[in-house]
Amino acid sequence: MSFSFKRAIASLTLASTVALAGCGDGGKGFDPRSQIGANPVLPEPNQYLVPPMRVAKVIGWAPGEHPTAPPGLQVQALARNLNHPRNIALLPNGDILVVESQGPGLDPILRPKSPIVAWVEKRATVQSGPGASGESNRVTLLRDSDGDGVPEVRTVLLDHLFSPFGIVFADNYLYVAATDGILRYPFVPGQTRITAPPTLLTSLPGGPIDHHWTKSLTLSPDGKTLFATVGSNSNIVENGFEAEHGRAAVWEIDRATGRARQFAGGLRNPNSPNFYPGTNTLWVVVNERDELGPNLVPDYLTSVRDGGFYGWPYSYYGRHVDPRVHPQRPDMVAKAIPPDYALSSHVAALGLTFYTGTNLPPQYRGGAFIGEHGSWDRDEFNGYKVAFVPFANGRPSGMAQDFLTGFLTGDGKTHGRPVGVASDRFGALLVADDSGNVVWRVSKAG
Repeated sequence: MSFSFKRAIASLTLASTVALAGCGDGGKGFDPRSQIGANPVLPEPNQYLVPPMRVAKVIGWAPGEHPTAPPGLQVQALARNLNHPRNIALLPNGDILVVESQGPGLDPILRPKSPIVAWVEKRATVQSGPGASGESNRVTLLRDSDGDGVPEVRTVLLDHLFSPFGIVFADNYLYVAATDGILRYPFVPGQTRITAPPTLLTSLPGGPIDHHWTKSLTLSPDGKTLFATVGSNSNIVENGFEAEHGRAAVWEIDRATGRARQFAGGLRNPNSPNFYPGTNTLWVVVNERDELGPNLVPDYLTSVRDGGFYGWPYSYYGRHVDPRVHPQRPDMVAKAIPPDYALSSHVAALGLTFYTGTNLPPQYRGGAFIGEHGSWDRDEFNGYKVAFVPFANGRPSGMAQDFLTGFLTGDGKTHGRPVGVASDRFGALLVADDSGNVVWRVSKAG
């Protein structure tokens, strides 16, 4: 980075600091936990020349270090020296698939409205701690047949993919959501390498901007339909409405034909779609908009209705109007569905799984584990952990709890950043640590 660009960053950061002084944005002293649950506290919005930003430097994990789980549980490294592990899926035979992925490498200056925000965002999202091994943009297979947390097999199942994220198996096919489409590979569980070429099932919105590039996948309970999430192409439509065609949405795709339709919209950056066990209710975690203050807008967990609209870009958290959007659309604001459950602002919720296993204590059964990648666009860190949201009768019930912590060091650094979460066949919770380059396994001690 040039000296002049550094000076520009310093000058604008100082200007933003001045702008922060005296603002009623709920900054210093604001309790982030007041934004967890069905009725979050929402301070007044504020706009900045440069918003508050603080990036945690990734230092990785030294030998013997690991995150912290609740008492009675142990944390093991199921696999180290990965390269940006972001998502995890389980096959019917118990094999574990780890999606390692980096963004498509498009010019970040094209994406956000501010080159400085772009630089900080890029630094926050592409950091990798020590120990990354091999190429990213691949799928690694792990086989832990006896559940001791030590895989007998580790092999690259697929490689040279285009920024993959979502992955689903059904009827001897493996479906992989790259950043620009869903690929279908012939596959039989037990295989350790796929050599057959894929078929493009359907295209998904990709470049040239491709602001939110991760595309998640899940399978409908009847096995006939895929659901894919597609994030917005901007923070708040600064690239124009045409760039948002088909984005900020959940898509429904017929698995047999590839026919696709928009299932729900107005979801700025939805991720990790999951059906609540035993129901046809689809849930997602959503990263909300930036640059309205350190405590706006809460990221959230919500059920998603067919045909539902959830506010973006015109409003947030239901019908709270975003003054930056022009033209205003009161008709769309009136349709906006409030989310079910707030997770606090800028935690960057990316992973979601509902726990149905028996290895962890009974209080976790039926609840949601959420991988929070962690903030970069506020002056005090938020997220950087796996949270647990208890459920009762298929709905969130009670305050979210910290489940896997210890990523932050307390001095402006972080060991890693959790993303995808899943259960293995023994009921242990698996966590993809994106920047720490580890898959962690949390199970009953002993």
